[in-house]
Amino acid sequence: MALWAGLRALRSVQRLPAAAGQRGGKRRAARHRSTTPLQRCICAMEATRRRAQQRGKGKTSERIEQTSQWGRAWEVDWLSLIGVISLLCFAPFIVFYFVMACDQYECSITQPLLELYRGEATLLSIWARTSFLTWTAAKIYTAWVSFQVFLYICIPDVTHKFLPGYVGGVQDGARTPAGLINKYEINGLQCWLITHALWFANAHYFHWFSPTIIFDNWIPLMWCCNILGYTVSTFAFIKAYLFPTNAEDCKFTGNIFYNYMMGIEFNPRIGKWFDFKLFFNGRPGIVAWTLINLSYMAKQQELYGHVTNSMILVNVLQAIYVLDFFWNEAWYLKTIDICHDHFGWYLGWGDCVWLPYLYTLQGLYLVYHPVQLSNYHAVAVLLLGLIGYYIFRSTNHQKDLFRRTDGSCSIWGRKPTYIECSYRSADGGVHRSKLLTSGFWGVSRHFNYTGDLMGSLAYCAACGFGHILPYFYIVYMTILLVHRCVRDEHRCSSKYGKDWKRYTDAVPYRLIPGVF
Repeated sequence: MALWAGLRALRSVQRLPAAAGQRGGKRRAARHRSTTPLQRCICAMEATRRRAQQRGKGKTSERIEQTSQWGRAWEVDWLSLIGVISLLCFAPFIVFYFVMACDQYECSITQPLLELYRGEATLLSIWARTSFLTWTAAKIYTAWVSFQVFLYICIPDVTHKFLPGYVGGVQDGARTPAGLINKYEINGLQCWLITHALWFANAHYFHWFSPTIIFDNWIPLMWCCNILGYTVSTFAFIKAYLFPTNAEDCKFTGNIFYNYMMGIEFNPRIGKWFDFKLFFNGRPGIVAWTLINLSYMAKQQELYGHVTNSMILVNVLQAIYVLDFFWNEAWYLKTIDICHDHFGWYLGWGDCVWLPYLYTLQGLYLVYHPVQLSNYHAVAVLLLGLIGYYIFRSTNHQKDLFRRTDGSCSIWGRKPTYIECSYRSADGGVHRSKLLTSGFWGVSRHFNYTGDLMGSLAYCAACGFGHILPYFYIVYMTILLVHRCVRDEHRCSSKYGKDWKRYTDAVPYRLIPGVF
């Protein structure tokens, strides 16, 4: 996948075919019920060993080629391994560096390096000035995560009963590679609404804690986030070996680093409803995103006596992004993040640490550097963000509408055009699919990503042009989405073969028409 998350909900829908694995899935489900978790785990590891032996002898079968299209890789090349180890080593350092630069160097990302080069500072002196874990932060974070678990598990969704168009409550996920269909309690929007209602009630009436509580404990909370991220990742890693939720949906590459980072289990669960992937993707990081921004806004008000229009823009545009995620949480079950990625450090640590700390850099920067934009600049940023969101949402809606109606719909006032294609699923069945070439999907093959990047640029542009730090987000998102384009198309090429070539001939550009 490339790094994460968060917001993975806002990436292209990559649904698994409803018919794929249906007959084979029933047979596998029967075997699944008749064996113990340890036996199933041993069988999965033995299957991986046999695949490696067959590849080594040059006898890769058609079935192996087909199963390689589902989930992440069975085997790891040296380049991927180097990338995995590099991320494990440097991703935590990147988060620490940006937060430290804001705390100690007024958001300058070059000043720490210059001081180290000149001998004016040492790594130990920088470390000594860093705040460490506190009991206050530990209690805040424990209460926060516990509250989100409670809302996720114990409060069934009722918002879908009175919000027209919203899909919540118990929903089916996509069919897994083992042929199973998991059920999910979709209540993210309800959790977000309850959490923010309590936040505003506290700020205006109860005064249990200061609205700046998140900013005031930002670095100690970072250590709490890291503890949870590493704990849940390690637990998921061990669980996959000892008591997997479904061993036939596990993938063992034989490389401990890759297995730890990219995950082994497809949908690790505790009990019937606590799904690791859905919970950590959506909560606690994304629910916290808007709260973190509100805390930054409160701190700006406390320090300067007013809130800048740039801070308001960042809060509004990113709140739209977050609310879109929760409004479309049921749709998210059919995206590549649920249908393809396994749960490991990449998702566990990434959603606990990377997302809340690096996706909110714009608001953090504006606390230290309050920027009051001109009216023209503010309107331009708002329009860029709204147009980007419109493109992103409309593009995904067109694809979802096309799939739900099997092409019997109207896109831009016309009957949609498409490429008819076929593929073979893991159980040997041949299935047919349609690749949309109308509307935004005729402009480029991932035009939803283009809208996503426009929104990302708007967040950064709201901070002005005085520092590089706020623009980390657009650089990161560009790398993430370009990588995802290449990876997704490699999988689609393997899946559809010559039909994919016909599709790329009909829609030649990936992201930007005439450019890429």
